[in-house]
Amino acid sequence: MTFQVPSVPNHLNPIQWHQALAVSRQACARVFREGGTAIEALASFGLPGADSVSWDKAVDMIAEKLCTHRLPKAA
Repeated sequence: MTFQVPSVPNHLNPIQWHQALAVSRQACARVFREGGTAIEALASFGLPGADSVSWDKAVDMIAEKLCTHRLPKAA
């Protein structure tokens, strides 16, 4: 039986996910300290923001973006 942390998406490596969460929280904290919004934090990572995004959701979205693998562009 394997133990799966509920907050880790099944398709991601748990260690990579937790590291991405740490980086994401740090980036969001920096934007928050400067008076920014969660939408601005998402924009700094090139993510589209909805009208009202909570900081928790922004942290998760940024962490997921950090975990994605970029595919090479076709020639």
